[in-house]
Amino acid sequence: MIGDMTQLGSLMAVVMFIWAIFRQLFPDEFQRDARKYANKVVSYIYPYVEITFHEYQVDIWSERSKAFASIERYLATHSSNKATRLKANVVKDCETVVLSMDEHEEVTDEFNGIKIWWTSSKKIPQQRALFSYRGDEETRYYKLTCRRKHRDIITNVYLKHVLDEGKAIAVKTRQRKLYTNNKSENWSSFRKNTWSHIVFEHPSTFDTIAMDPKKKKEILNDLMTFSKSKDYYKKVGKSWKRGYLLHGPPGTGKSSMIAAMANFLEYDIYDLELTSVKDNTDLRKLLIETSSKSIIVIEDIDCSLDLTGQRKEKKEESKEDKDDPVKKKVEEEEGKKKGSEVTLSGLLNFIDGLWSACGSERLIVFTTNYVEKLDPALIRRGRMDKHIEMSYCCYETFKVLAMNYLDVESHELFESIGRMLGETKMTPADVAENLMPKSDEENAEICLKNLIKALEEAKEEARLKAIEDARIKAEEEEVSKKKEEVKNDEKKQEIDEKLANEQGNDAKENGVN
Repeated sequence: MIGDMTQLGSLMAVVMFIWAIFRQLFPDEFQRDARKYANKVVSYIYPYVEITFHEYQVDIWSERSKAFASIERYLATHSSNKATRLKANVVKDCETVVLSMDEHEEVTDEFNGIKIWWTSSKKIPQQRALFSYRGDEETRYYKLTCRRKHRDIITNVYLKHVLDEGKAIAVKTRQRKLYTNNKSENWSSFRKNTWSHIVFEHPSTFDTIAMDPKKKKEILNDLMTFSKSKDYYKKVGKSWKRGYLLHGPPGTGKSSMIAAMANFLEYDIYDLELTSVKDNTDLRKLLIETSSKSIIVIEDIDCSLDLTGQRKEKKEESKEDKDDPVKKKVEEEEGKKKGSEVTLSGLLNFIDGLWSACGSERLIVFTTNYVEKLDPALIRRGRMDKHIEMSYCCYETFKVLAMNYLDVESHELFESIGRMLGETKMTPADVAENLMPKSDEENAEICLKNLIKALEEAKEEARLKAIEDARIKAEEEEVSKKKEEVKNDEKKQEIDEKLANEQGNDAKENGVN
């Protein structure tokens, strides 16, 4: 290739010299025609095909080309060891250094016995563009060169291979992020700031999750099947997404489960705060800005908006109310102060409407402490496909926590703790708090005894609460009974008075007659 290019360079130098003389001797119109035919001749003689990939596309000048980024990652992984001039990029929170070819550097790649040349270059603008977003900056590009006879396989097979490899490398080396949505009124039309993010570094995994092993294995199998089901979802005509409803009392590990799911699948998390979303339109905009391989989370959905219970019908207003200027002004002021106007219908469309198909390979997760409060339409199968109950701590869950916090697989106190957990409701969070050593003097046995003491106290509190609840219930029943008796007495007295009045009226009529 180098020898060929040297000979070609010498030939081009001769051609350029002849062209310079030609331009001196012939008019511009003749030169244009001659240039057109000269390009055709060169295209027949030149044995190579060149394809250029610019860093920024013309139609979306402010957004970096995904093809360019994929090629950059591919060459950094497969061909940077052949380059003599490299540039370094630090990723994953300064833990990894990635080397890629510097500008004006050439490397070779081989695919199915075919040799391909890649060149990294940059274009320096001749003049600044006054109204161009990037008109005053240098632009980089990659140039692929291959022999003309290999054109079809390069364009149809090799380039797809490069782009797919680049995407796979991006997933493997990326820093996963935790996103939260900004308030709608703070969005800018000049840049994408619908979401803010930090690096996601939550340590929760399915090994540390305190849950019944059978239920845990079922969830893992479901997630693994989903991640490999792209073709299956396409076959059945469904968007490649799945809904999870995590429900249970506070402290049962719903947030930790979400983090474990993200770490297992290596997904980003979008924590959606519905009260910061102005209306259904902005909700759709947020959905469009989410990426594939992500988990969209709405925590405590029963508290997020007035989306619980049955759909409420609006009260009919009289004509006088509608025309009342004072009432109109009050309503306008209240409208300015009120928060989100996201509706149940808008949220349903967000989950599985037409707009939900704008991305793929995503999980949508709702959490709630009170599943019975949610509208059935919100959590039906097809929207929330899998319902996972995060319950109180059982013996199997306790053993996981004991291993996590104390590195203890068995102990003579385990039997007593298992029996007490069957009699007393305690969340995994409370169990973990009692198992965690508070000082260097506390060993495993002391921590287990602390847990037993806490369970005894919780059992006594539950007993006293049951007695108090029974007393309150008895008092309420007694009050209700007395109210009913008073109501019956009043009703009886009313009936007696009515009869007496009727008899008096009859007596008067008979006297007149």
